[in-house]
Amino acid sequence: MKTIDKIYINGAFITPQGTDTFELISPTTNMVIGKVRLGNEEDTRNAIAAAKAALPAFSKTSKEERIQYLRQLQEAVAKKKEEMIKVMIAEYGGTLQFSRISIQFAIGNFSEAIKTLQDFEFERIVGSSKVRLEPVGVAGVITPWNANIGFITGKLATAIAAGVTTVIKPSEMSALQTQVLLEALHEAGLPAGVFNIVNGLGHVVGAELTRHPDIAKISFTGSTVTGKTIARGAVDTMKRVTLELGGKSPNILLDDADLTKAIPLAVAAAYTNSGQACIAATRLLVPEKLLNEVKTLVKTTVEQLKVGDPAQEDTVVGPMVSKKQWERVQSYIKLGLEEGAELLVGGVGQPAGLEAGNFVKPTVFVNVRNDMRIAREEIFGPVLSIISYKNEEEALQIANDTDYGLSGYVSSGSEERALKIAAQINAGRVMVNGFKHDPQAPFGGFKQSGIGREFGVYGLQTFLEPKTILL
Repeated sequence: MKTIDKIYINGAFITPQGTDTFELISPTTNMVIGKVRLGNEEDTRNAIAAAKAALPAFSKTSKEERIQYLRQLQEAVAKKKEEMIKVMIAEYGGTLQFSRISIQFAIGNFSEAIKTLQDFEFERIVGSSKVRLEPVGVAGVITPWNANIGFITGKLATAIAAGVTTVIKPSEMSALQTQVLLEALHEAGLPAGVFNIVNGLGHVVGAELTRHPDIAKISFTGSTVTGKTIARGAVDTMKRVTLELGGKSPNILLDDADLTKAIPLAVAAAYTNSGQACIAATRLLVPEKLLNEVKTLVKTTVEQLKVGDPAQEDTVVGPMVSKKQWERVQSYIKLGLEEGAELLVGGVGQPAGLEAGNFVKPTVFVNVRNDMRIAREEIFGPVLSIISYKNEEEALQIANDTDYGLSGYVSSGSEERALKIAAQINAGRVMVNGFKHDPQAPFGGFKQSGIGREFGVYGLQTFLEPKTILL
């Protein structure tokens, strides 16, 4: 069992003032594998002070200096790639397949920030005036447990590209992963105070970041409920906020799609990261005339998925991150049955032989109505709802009848037809014929899926304030 008893402030590992601890439990076995000592409000204030002191010099660094810092960070993090994959599997229960991809993206965040920075103009002429894009100030970064290392590197890389110093609050449930990453970040040798990391609870460390007057911006990824709390708290000091929140993404299957390709992709998009993903395509919209064929293919596909030990090469669905999350998913499966949806595959309880961990049977409901709670609320587990439609107009009406708007998906044999439908889905990102990612394109949500964008130029601009100088 490993104990994490240090936080990182002003370029040094220090013992927190806070004395509370949090147990780290394996989602695969439910055995305690570590504990973390949590920082408190005083620790957070000390971290903010360090970031504030580092800001004047760091905000004046050149583009070339920031690019060099990003290279140093990437090199240091890349050296710990295998260790980060292992700890992600052990602490979070991410499958080996997903953890490899996630960590590779995490490392790539630094090179993507370099790519963005190289061609970015911080000073430009607009009309007859000079406009300078200047660092927003000290940023508070709050990250979730479902891809901890990737969220930290993505937000940190963008902040460094902008010349912004940070105080980062990772999920307390990801302390082992954070520690491995932090050791790498420290080895990169950046100036003291440029980034600071405080393990702690949301209502303690996160709340202090949200209300503290020396924090100019909050970048948060997590639930819509928590995002609303942050937005309310940030208003008192007029903080800038970037909120990447929940989703209930539609996947519109058009009648000309090749089902032998589209169905495996649809299942993969629904169950990515064991369903613990804000972008998961958890509503599959299918033409009425294809429903029976789709049901057969989906059932066959899901039944062939391996659920189990996340460290195994062929495991597709691992455990839920915690017992609490497992219970949440179970409650929604029961609710789907109570609402009258037809259970196609899966159901309540754990798969046979996996009773020790937080494993869920990959579940699919059919004959789902879009007004059912399983079709409207984010479950954050391997639960897919299949909804039938009569025509394209109804498909789009169903797809857009949601409080969310993070992602959307379209499957079609005609790219032209798919693009026409994609243009009418109210979501920040829409994927055509596959599960895709573009680290230079903006990512974020419509409606209650968030405020602002991340990645590339759009993400960089959220860490900058325009200043107009009239000539």
